[in-house]
Amino acid sequence: MTRGLKRFHQSRDPHFVTFSCYRRTPLLNSPHAKNTFIAALERVRRTYGLQVFGYVVMPEHIHLLLSEPNRGILAVAIKSLKQGVSRRLIGAAEHFWQKRYYDLNVRDYDQLVEKLKYIHRNPVKRGLCAAPEDWEWSSFRHYATGMERRVEIESEWTARKRERAAGRLCPLIDDYDEIS
Repeated sequence: MTRGLKRFHQSRDPHFVTFSCYRRTPLLNSPHAKNTFIAALERVRRTYGLQVFGYVVMPEHIHLLLSEPNRGILAVAIKSLKQGVSRRLIGAAEHFWQKRYYDLNVRDYDQLVEKLKYIHRNPVKRGLCAAPEDWEWSSFRHYATGMERRVEIESEWTARKRERAAGRLCPLIDDYDEIS
């Protein structure tokens, strides 16, 4: 472990996580590679009981904003994510990821919004697209439209959807006042 590196897990804080491809090589440059990462993120989200607040897949690095897992610890979930992607894309023999990852505990709502904006603006800042909504491999479109994507995003949209689902007697009828 790197000297001075302290991870504060089991704090119940969201985590801003960044990790890079080996030697910052753009191994996630193709749509296939990005889609493989997104599928693996959803698998890990379900397996470990993570809440994903935001993500972006860049050609040579990843930014994630997530909760601590309900099952296991964050370091194990990240390891599973990285291993799953590397096995699917290049097999076990080659290097795909840098060994470590950067992790920042997000302490309040303002910092959460700041990190989400950073995540969603990253492809624009790098010149990969003109606007955040143009980058297919991020959570921005979910926040802009509420549209469900390949990774379930924990947001006001999904919270409202859960509340509606929990309160319905009949899934086809949303407003019971209209029929009573």
